Amino acid sequence: MLNYIRHGEGQGGLLIAHGLYGSARNWGVIAKRLSAARPVVAVDMRNHGDSPWFDTHGYKDMAGDLAEVIDHLGGAWDVLGHSMGGKTAMALALMHPAKVRRLIVADIAPVAYDHAQIQYIEAMKAVDLSRVERRSDAMEQLDGVDDPQLRAFFLQSLDVAQRRWRLNLDVLAQEMPEILSFPKFDSRFDGPTLFLSGALSHYVDRAYRPEIKRLFPQAQFAKIPGAGHWLHAEKPREFEAAVHHFLENTAA
Repeated sequence: MLNYIRHGEGQGGLLIAHGLYGSARNWGVIAKRLSAARPVVAVDMRNHGDSPWFDTHGYKDMAGDLAEVIDHLGGAWDVLGHSMGGKTAMALALMHPAKVRRLIVADIAPVAYDHAQIQYIEAMKAVDLSRVERRSDAMEQLDGVDDPQLRAFFLQSLDVAQRRWRLNLDVLAQEMPEILSFPKFDSRFDGPTLFLSGALSHYVDRAYRPEIKRLFPQAQFAKIPGAGHWLHAEKPREFEAAVHHFLENTAA
């Protein structure tokens, strides 16, 4: 089963699924703040963090992982997913609607994308871990990743003591076409659904709305001003407020 970090006790809270190259720990501050009103559980997705490694990384498999966690926790849960985690959350709701009360999809749509992420895997694999005594040693070696915030984000998945990445880089590279795609579904999820996007992001184009509405008839749309794809990291307080408002003003 997936590794998870729990904030608060009880059944039927909020389950958080992170994006590609992320981990449950990335969501620590937001998860803790949201747990003031409900139990919150943040998972490490397969091939990430401290969760098991597998040879596949498709959305139906990852949805099955989340379903297993929910069965373990008991009850139905609200589910929040960002990017890759958002696609997984959508697949979960479409495959196991009884396990999902409400759905929040952060800056992603149920469509295939063509922006490859393989360059970041190559950058991480190029780091000579034998020369890494501290994170700053790896920071200097992350060639091709110019954004310092992105470098810091990747390095959260570096186990310095063991000199290893907490990411199954080989499988993530192999499965990148699956990660960029989204399965075809004839089912739909009729529960309350929020598509929360960064106003500066182009991941949830208006052209995708007919497909979103086909799969999620109750979908609502909201944007966070001044935020891009990493909206929860760029505007955490605004992100928390939007999530809290949706959960407090929709029927579970």
